[in-house]
Amino acid sequence: MVFMAIVVLCGCSKDALDYRKYLNEKEHIYPGFAGEAGAAPGNYRIKLNWKASPDPSVTHYRIFWNNSADSLEMKAPDRSVTDVSVIIPKLVEYNYSFTIYSYDKAGNKSVPVQISNVKVYGDSYKSSLTNRFLVSANPYQLDDDGITLNFEKPDTINITTEIRYTYKDGTIHKRALSPDENSIRLADYKTGTKIYFRSAYVPVKSAIDTFYTVDYDSLSNIMIPVDKSLFRPLKLANDVGTYSSETSLSQLWNDNKTPTAYPDIFHSDDNTPLPHHFTFDMGKAIVNLTQFEIIGRDCCNNPTKFEIWGIADLTGAETQSPGNSEGWTAESKGRGWTLLKTVERSDDGSAPFKVALPDGLPPIRYIRIRVIKVASGDAYYSNISEVSFWNK
Repeated sequence: MVFMAIVVLCGCSKDALDYRKYLNEKEHIYPGFAGEAGAAPGNYRIKLNWKASPDPSVTHYRIFWNNSADSLEMKAPDRSVTDVSVIIPKLVEYNYSFTIYSYDKAGNKSVPVQISNVKVYGDSYKSSLTNRFLVSANPYQLDDDGITLNFEKPDTINITTEIRYTYKDGTIHKRALSPDENSIRLADYKTGTKIYFRSAYVPVKSAIDTFYTVDYDSLSNIMIPVDKSLFRPLKLANDVGTYSSETSLSQLWNDNKTPTAYPDIFHSDDNTPLPHHFTFDMGKAIVNLTQFEIIGRDCCNNPTKFEIWGIADLTGAETQSPGNSEGWTAESKGRGWTLLKTVERSDDGSAPFKVALPDGLPPIRYIRIRVIKVASGDAYYSNISEVSFWNK
């Protein structure tokens, strides 16, 4: 029994030490490996991060990529530092896999730690980005003290939109619109100047770089209110008269913003049946008329169908036909008047109502509005609180 025990013991010892012939009769030491490894993408670069190995023998780390064709070595931080990171620059726009090894001073390396399928971003990604969209139906509101821009809700990876605009003193200013804001007010904006904007994104929340769109978009040809301080009433042949001196044409440019009551309105007389027209002078020829707005009275006789006509010079332009005659339209065109717009509205005609004017209009100084129908159905009276024009 003793002999058998010796034989078994000798046999086991030999097998247990067989590994030595594969390690050149040396013990294989594995330093502690990196923990909780992750990656944050950037612009042609990547940031790798991990928890430092608690093994005090670790002196440095080495990262491999491109099937180990490329590598980077870094010194292990002080023992008090637990979070390790390194930025690998000059990469291409591609998906990468990285392997991290820990090393001791003898050159022993740890088991590998893999970080797989890490996306690096660059110009291709940048070219896919678009600037944040303005609200197409109402991109801005312009007033005497500035302009307010209205944007659509952004993509979830949008982080800011940079806006450049010109102050009234001619200097250039910058503002930033955050992704949780849909409008921004630019005080002291210089009317008529371009506004430029460019949006910035991150491909993922952990990204270390911000990506801007390739180019700025611009808000150009912003509509400018025509200066109503220059407006003057006219009285041409067959123009409708006014109900009283208090309700003259000059009531049409009092800067009313909502429907007003008598006598703060234009109120026609009852001597000229519909369709009838009135004429006024804008004070100078306006290029690129773009938009018109009408505000009716607070109660009644508001135009619901009317025409807007314009001309630059009144020489030979005075029509002789009454506004309700069949030949009036042909005569007006023959005398040089341009029909800017025929407007029809389905409400009671009181609320502010904007209409876009067609592109390519000639310069216009004199405006004639021919009222065809009013909401009350009256055959003579037409009432209006305010009219306004814009140009680009």
